[in-house]
Amino acid sequence: MIDLLIYHIHVVAAIYAFTARWQRDGLKGGFLAVATCALVFTILWAMTGPIARIIMPGASEPGALFTSDTLSLTLLLIPEAFFFRSFFLRASDTSGRDVRGLAGQP
Repeated sequence: MIDLLIYHIHVVAAIYAFTARWQRDGLKGGFLAVATCALVFTILWAMTGPIARIIMPGASEPGALFTSDTLSLTLLLIPEAFFFRSFFLRASDTSGRDVRGLAGQP
């Protein structure tokens, strides 16, 4: 059940990334944002899966709420939150500012 909640968080984040980039860069930018999110998800999950299986070795009981897959998805959320914040949330905050004003030039 926790796995499903984490997957839904990823779907909402991908929809937000698509919408934010689509409004700023068009349809191509929106699809690139979703592809970037999917690539980061895939790579980080491949890295956190073995770590979770080292922490929680052995098969879990059927119906257990917190399994090694849940742990790997939870470990995945931590670096992915930093990635999402730096690439999608901060990028939309600075997009309307004047670049010359940020560099200190008149």
